[in-house]
Amino acid sequence: MSYIFKPMRIQEAEEIVNWHYAGDYSFYDMKSDKEDLDEFLEPSNWEDTYFTVYKDKELIGFFSFNRMVDETVEIGLGIKPSLTGKGLGYEFIISGLEFAKNRYNTDKFSLAVATFNQRAIKAYKKIGFEPNGTFIQKTNGGEYEFLRMKRES
Repeated sequence: MSYIFKPMRIQEAEEIVNWHYAGDYSFYDMKSDKEDLDEFLEPSNWEDTYFTVYKDKELIGFFSFNRMVDETVEIGLGIKPSLTGKGLGYEFIISGLEFAKNRYNTDKFSLAVATFNQRAIKAYKKIGFEPNGTFIQKTNGGEYEFLRMKRES
């Protein structure tokens, strides 16, 4: 499957913030946390960090990439709600890692995922991410446990 990565634009960011995930996954709705929403909608935060992902001219997701001091790239991502739970995660994530590997010249990646999201954790493990501890983070009006995961290829 061929994905196209493009720098984030305002109209895409505005579309993404209106995505709504079902059930427990509504935790990932951008509007659930005002601080995260404000950060996401600020174009000055996008340069070389936020990218949209297209397939067949359709916006299907986004990635954020933050280079850390040790050359690790911390990733964040989202897939369009209508495409979740359909087995597309593996290919989507692999494409994002390949894009980041080429753009940032690294093979060290990290991410954090809410521990309730076993579907995502399973996909990350399949790709070679390994658990690296948990932490509690205040977000979406509460405190939630997250799992840190790392991958080096």
